[in-house]
Amino acid sequence: MAAEIHSRPQSSRPILLSKVEGHQDVVSAALLIPKEDGVITASEDRTIRVWLKRDSGQYWPSIYHTMSSPCSAMAYHHDSRRIFVGQDNGAIMEFHVSEDFNKMNFVKTYPAHQNRVSAITFCLASEWVISTGHDKCISWMCTRSGSMLGRHYFTSWASCLQYDHETRHAFVGDYSGQITLLKLEQNTCSVITTLKGHEGSITSLWWDPVQRLLFSGASDHSIIMWDIGGRKGRTLLLQGHHDKVQAVCYIQLTRQLVSCSADGGIAVWNMDISREEAPQWLESDSCQKCEQPFFWNIKQMWDTKTLGLRQHHCRKCGQAVCGKCSTKRSSYPIMGFEFQVRVCDSCFESIKDEDRTSLATFHEGKHNISHMSMDISRGLMVTCGSDRIVKIWDMTPVVGCSLATGFSSR
Repeated sequence: MAAEIHSRPQSSRPILLSKVEGHQDVVSAALLIPKEDGVITASEDRTIRVWLKRDSGQYWPSIYHTMSSPCSAMAYHHDSRRIFVGQDNGAIMEFHVSEDFNKMNFVKTYPAHQNRVSAITFCLASEWVISTGHDKCISWMCTRSGSMLGRHYFTSWASCLQYDHETRHAFVGDYSGQITLLKLEQNTCSVITTLKGHEGSITSLWWDPVQRLLFSGASDHSIIMWDIGGRKGRTLLLQGHHDKVQAVCYIQLTRQLVSCSADGGIAVWNMDISREEAPQWLESDSCQKCEQPFFWNIKQMWDTKTLGLRQHHCRKCGQAVCGKCSTKRSSYPIMGFEFQVRVCDSCFESIKDEDRTSLATFHEGKHNISHMSMDISRGLMVTCGSDRIVKIWDMTPVVGCSLATGFSSR
């Protein structure tokens, strides 16, 4: 299918197509049904529901199923119409949905975790259901037998998960701010590496197997792009949200990243440019511009008979500087700084007006977003959160790509 590329003027914004209301508690997950005008939702109110769009334009639940425990995570495999629902009690339940999406049959229960399930993915090729939980582990189970194949434990709650089906690599983010890359085997696994860069817990991950890029969102309000492929170790920092980043989705076709935060912010980042990597912060006992001592440098303070100064860092060059040598603030989008950040005076002079042109668009979802999912082929996005509302968005005005799959947005 051919892609249709649209121009993206600054005034373009996501179009709210529908609101789905009816849950009595936090909506933990919502997924768009591919090639259908329908949504599957899982909630803390212990229900999983399938909503279909009627001729009136409203969404009505065609399936309403009550679980034994609050629903905390969900995965759906459309070709086999299998739904996997993770619960607060650590169990994962599998269901099979009928072709008309009006009936859902229970298949089996997997004793995956001892505590709340945080993320699930299903691999049809290996018939594995892989999950993470608040019992600090990743588990993988056989869907044919329902038996546990393996577990691996971390030092913190495992909060999110991405899986490469071809290489059997799993990426696990945790509450300590660390991402662990594992190679899963039939009954064992090996740790490949750990990625450290966030200053807060990892809240969301997205793996692009084509470009071999990993995107992570965290409670420190930032996103990091990790180049796992050819340039290992290369990272790009993106700062544009005012609250913790709850969800990320990379659109490989248009080289755009969509991210959502807890305050309802929706950002679309242009990744189709050569961005600069933020520098490592340098350490020094004195200002690297004026050489005045910092307040812990007792010897230089004594020798020069001066008071020590507070240490800052220039976000552009990474040098340790005092307040007098870094009086300016500037955005620098090429390095991911969409906000104004501290820069030293010399770096401020080197930044041209065109360097401050934003490389992202920011939009207001107008509700608390705790989970987001996209149907990239149709340019559709669904958001949900603690306000119990599910919103369906047409993102084509801002992502600039829509595949002609016959979806009706009326």
